[in-house]
Amino acid sequence: MKKLLPLVIIGVVLIVALGGAALLLKSPSSSSPANSSLAASPTPGAAAQATASAKPPPAVAANEKPVHVRGRADAPVLIEEFGDFQCPPCGEFHPIMSRIERDFPTQVRFSFRHFPIKTAHPHAVLAAHATEAAGLQGKFWELHDVIYEKQSEWKDAKDARPIFTNYARALGLDMQKFSQDIDSTPASMRLVTDERRAQTLGVTGTPTVFINGREIPFPKIMNYDALRNEINAELAQAKK
Repeated sequence: MKKLLPLVIIGVVLIVALGGAALLLKSPSSSSPANSSLAASPTPGAAAQATASAKPPPAVAANEKPVHVRGRADAPVLIEEFGDFQCPPCGEFHPIMSRIERDFPTQVRFSFRHFPIKTAHPHAVLAAHATEAAGLQGKFWELHDVIYEKQSEWKDAKDARPIFTNYARALGLDMQKFSQDIDSTPASMRLVTDERRAQTLGVTGTPTVFINGREIPFPKIMNYDALRNEINAELAQAKK
């Protein structure tokens, strides 16, 4: 019996080993379909990134009504400028546009939209914010005009903020509110909205001017007589 005991032990071990192997073959392995699907799918972060990149960028309707507009609501001609307060050609266009407004008081409306060229004009964004802060007190156009008319005073300044603050003070603004609003979210979002609209219209530089949605070539907007002719052409078309 003692001689048979080792053989019995060996037999039992073999039976146990074979049974364990059979159980392993029946159970799901690390390469099962469930685990394979986890490995094949992207991580949550990657999936979110892919979804975000697939979403179209926010758009602004091409016919969106301008926030800053002056002139009669029933004027047949709308002139829309995308401008940068520190841009020299924009500074040159300002008196041309002011003359147009005087000469067509009932026929032309004028809209201004921000398009600061940040890389070239370090004070352009602050100037835009300043006009928006003034606008929150009902004096956007007043500061718009002053900043353009006095462009030579501040365009090369190291810090333009005190200069814009003085302009606002001279206009009789509430200076505590102005100081808060110049860095506010509403001021920033106005620029974002205008720049998005500029993108929908293909604007790449300043000043860019549209008359009733039609872009006017740069040489024509910088010449009073040529711009006047474009306006007269629109007025004639409106009468047909």
